[in-house]
Amino acid sequence: MSLDARTQGLLLQFLLSCFVFLSSIEEGSAGITSSFIRSEWPSVDIPLENEAFAVPKGYNAPQQVHITQGDYEGKAVLISWVTADEPGSNKVQYGKSENKYQYTAEGRMTNYTFYKYKSGYIHHCLIEGLEYSTKYYYRIGSGDSSREFWFETPPKVEPDASYKFGIIGDLGQTYNSLSTLEHYMQSEAQTVLFVGDLSYADRYQYNDVGLRWDTWGRFVERSAAYQPWIWCAGNHEIDYFPYMGEVVPFRSYLYRYPTPYLASKSSSPMWYAIRRASAHIIVLSSYSPFVKYTPQWVWLKEELERVDREKTPWLIVLMHAPIYSSNEAHYMEGESIRAAFESWFLHYKVDLVFAGHVHAYERSYRFSNVNYNITSGNRYPVADKSAPVYITVGDGGNQEGLAARFIDPQPEYSAFREASYGHSTLEIQNRTHAFYHWNRNDDGKKVPTDSFVLRNQYWGSNGRRRKLKKHYLRSVVDGTAK
Repeated sequence: MSLDARTQGLLLQFLLSCFVFLSSIEEGSAGITSSFIRSEWPSVDIPLENEAFAVPKGYNAPQQVHITQGDYEGKAVLISWVTADEPGSNKVQYGKSENKYQYTAEGRMTNYTFYKYKSGYIHHCLIEGLEYSTKYYYRIGSGDSSREFWFETPPKVEPDASYKFGIIGDLGQTYNSLSTLEHYMQSEAQTVLFVGDLSYADRYQYNDVGLRWDTWGRFVERSAAYQPWIWCAGNHEIDYFPYMGEVVPFRSYLYRYPTPYLASKSSSPMWYAIRRASAHIIVLSSYSPFVKYTPQWVWLKEELERVDREKTPWLIVLMHAPIYSSNEAHYMEGESIRAAFESWFLHYKVDLVFAGHVHAYERSYRFSNVNYNITSGNRYPVADKSAPVYITVGDGGNQEGLAARFIDPQPEYSAFREASYGHSTLEIQNRTHAFYHWNRNDDGKKVPTDSFVLRNQYWGSNGRRRKLKKHYLRSVVDGTAK
């Protein structure tokens, strides 16, 4: 339907105002250290008998159900679950209507032993060839013990596909963890970007290490069975217990939480990439070699060259140890990975780098330290519009508690910081801008605390924005914009 001249003029004026407003948003010059003092709940794990860890009813009923993206483009899901009593069926029945399952996929089963703990039977099933923007229902298990869930596939990979991500890190299984998870589930986000340290089972001893992996799997099922969690491993995913006779580091995580690493031609499940809606997401391992010519370094170099910002404007990196953090906890542990990869982040115009590890929240301005040279005197980060925003979200709620000691004075690169529990959301609107929020969990209440409008590093540059603005405004006036 065509627009009359007055309506066209008003719409054009509105769009121009929006572009001017978004173009005028710049990084601030004075960082904020929040004065909020967390009235902390005890950082102890929820008791085993709590309903948060309830075992589903029925003999050998599937439990610890969770899904992740199963391919590079978002048209596949990888469904995982555990049967405790016997192997059970590897099949997943699925379809587009509730209680009507037209399709069946066959998975595989594995298990493992760690010390004297024997895991249940861990099932993984890949479902491929799904349609975009479609709700699917699926059933696992058999007979009276079968269970039913659902998930929604993302929109087709294209530059203006809107999408909402949640970001959670260092979750654990305390009452604070439960608060974070429940508040996240109210956010209407569609996929979790998880930045490492899942269960904290390694803080236990002997058989309780495996037991606390099981409780955590049942704990997060309320969300992870219905939407993909994109997994990033942390230091607590390395099980190392010489006193138990386990003298070689072991990763229970890899048995339970597979990743689609082969889809992005990765050499390890610890680092990989996916495309989802309008975002290209790269997952890195902070505890694998990343210096020159090591497998992760080689893979990342090739993957960054494959990124197509015309199709996926938003380039997001996940890792566990933060590159920029002004907290005394784990201070500068990310320095070696910064030295290896920061220049690439600038060159390829990475928009956001999310990390965890430090049990507090912090957001940076756009700063870089690529010109570091102690001989010439370039020893400090400087403002750099081509740099990504670095955000630490290690505040999920684990039993180690909060990291409440920030370095004083607050460094210039630090925009906002607070020692509190919470989660973040990133709501992508189109190729040019997104809305970011960090939500504090204040004594059981969801409190939005830090937020800003994020301009895309690729399409937000002046030349590309002018080209896009001219084309987009013409399409709106002609009545062809969607």
